[in-house]
Amino acid sequence: MNCAMCCFRRQRSFVRSTDCLARLFVCALVVLAGRSSFSAADERERPNIVFVIADDLGWADVAFHGGNVPTPHLDALRAEGLELQQHYVAPVCSPTRTGFMTGRYWSRFGVVNPQNERALPWDTLTVAKALKDAGYETCLTGKWHLGSLPEWGPNHFGFDHSYGSLAGGVSPWNHHYKKGPYTVTWHRDEVLLEEDGHVTDLIAGEATSWIRERKKRPFFLYVPFTAVHLPVKEPQEWINRVPKEITGDVPVHYAASIMHLDGAVGRIRAALKETGDLSNTLFVFTSDNGGSTAENNDLKYPDDNCPNGKLTGNNLPLRGQKGTPYEGGVRVPTIVAWPDRIPSGTTSTPVHIVDWMPTFCELAGCRVPNAARSKWDGVSLVSLLLNNTGPAPRTLYSVAPGWRARTVRSGDWKLIAYGKDKTEKVELFHLSNDPEEKTDQSSNHPDVRERLLRELASISAADNDSVVSKK
Repeated sequence: MNCAMCCFRRQRSFVRSTDCLARLFVCALVVLAGRSSFSAADERERPNIVFVIADDLGWADVAFHGGNVPTPHLDALRAEGLELQQHYVAPVCSPTRTGFMTGRYWSRFGVVNPQNERALPWDTLTVAKALKDAGYETCLTGKWHLGSLPEWGPNHFGFDHSYGSLAGGVSPWNHHYKKGPYTVTWHRDEVLLEEDGHVTDLIAGEATSWIRERKKRPFFLYVPFTAVHLPVKEPQEWINRVPKEITGDVPVHYAASIMHLDGAVGRIRAALKETGDLSNTLFVFTSDNGGSTAENNDLKYPDDNCPNGKLTGNNLPLRGQKGTPYEGGVRVPTIVAWPDRIPSGTTSTPVHIVDWMPTFCELAGCRVPNAARSKWDGVSLVSLLLNNTGPAPRTLYSVAPGWRARTVRSGDWKLIAYGKDKTEKVELFHLSNDPEEKTDQSSNHPDVRERLLRELASISAADNDSVVSKK
């Protein structure tokens, strides 16, 4: 057990114990080694962590990026916090969640598509497990999608409490996943159940209840919403709030879904304020991939009487959408806030979903074994968040669904190589000069092309090194 937490769990009189103070001092020396000036020994300095991730929310689906529906709670969060304007994720859901949970690129686990099979080996050190070992209470309420059977669920990977969909996005009212062996997926602590209500309300309600009922220890709350993933069908109260200039069944329901999601974020923030936790809570909002224009009423789902038509996910001015390696598929709206600790504003420093595990572990004083830490592809963002410095320049890596494309970003250059085992086609873009990825520069800059291909080969050599055994 983390020695600081051992003392923390005692009665208040522990502060008068010489023995406990001595152990706290030793623990502080251990934790501070190789860290910033952040003191993990002081429990008041260990932030609660709330990580909210939307599902398929596009770059311009939010008002602060020019979206056509109001998102007042997210706008307020952005005004208070720091917007990460170049935050990268995977092009689809399960890979992003794998990267977040492990601090490693999803391709290390062979996870490149949405999947229902177990994604992580049993011995994987997840961010939830690391924080739990450091004395944090841990909770997931929402979409798991890293193993869609109860015996593969979140409680097996570091969460004290879990609730929501074991599989992927579900129909909004019957809470069923696609037809097949994983259709019945709604659960609490890996016990399947049926509940009434809209999926966004249920997820937010569980989160706020847990905030109010938990013990007074640092906590990690992971809230992966299913909004705005198809199929969307919103309550009338949110339909009534949609701006009148938006017309058509699916556009209206999609707009209402965004607004409903925004309201759910507001509910969680209000609960934190009510319990006195807001001032010492690191709050992150992001999306798992870019917006989608797929058919809303997907017939693979059990009928929930959802409207027919294309989704109106908006990634402009970025190119591409969910499932593609272009910026519109992998660059998502992201805000991080921590009152009086993280200065408000924006940063254009490229960061990655795999960076959150090293970041949270540093802030929480997690004692991560060197063998696990050495496998991280992510880096800590603590200095960037608190002091607007770092991290050092590096190359970011991504794999698209089906291994059909691999991407590296180095500085302003981004290379996309199509084909898994050999390079069938290469595209090269200079993102500062061409953020919309309109002009392929691979023939104009062969030296950059070859350098990035070498970097791609080096980074991708570790792919599939942690794949779940089929035995």
